Amino acid sequence: MLKGFKDFLMRGNVVDLAVAVVIGSAFTAIVTAFTNNLINPLIAAVGGAEVGGLGFHVIAGNPATFVDFGAVITAALNFLIIAAVVYFILVAPMNKLKEIQAARKGVKEDEETPASVEAELLEEIRDLLKARNV
Repeated sequence: MLKGFKDFLMRGNVVDLAVAVVIGSAFTAIVTAFTNNLINPLIAAVGGAEVGGLGFHVIAGNPATFVDFGAVITAALNFLIIAAVVYFILVAPMNKLKEIQAARKGVKEDEETPASVEAELLEEIRDLLKARNV
């Protein structure tokens, strides 16, 4: 049972996932600080001077009923920034590394896979039927 657990932990996918979670958590703090201190003030400026952001109050004078579009825009920007950084810093280089390793091993992506035995037999039957009908 412990051997199976060890094999599970040592698989590449689990280790890659753990690294991605740690890096994502650390990077989230940077992106949150960026949006809270740079983006949110710009979005709030669009909302006007007497409003706490880009949004409106459903019930006037009740701050609990404030519909905050700025927070939604900020969350979307956070997601886009994190997704772009993860893609360009982690995913794209790993894909390139896999291509380089595959090229070193002599594996080509464009090579056609050989036809299966069934496909070859079906082609022979088709050709024999064509010859018989002619």
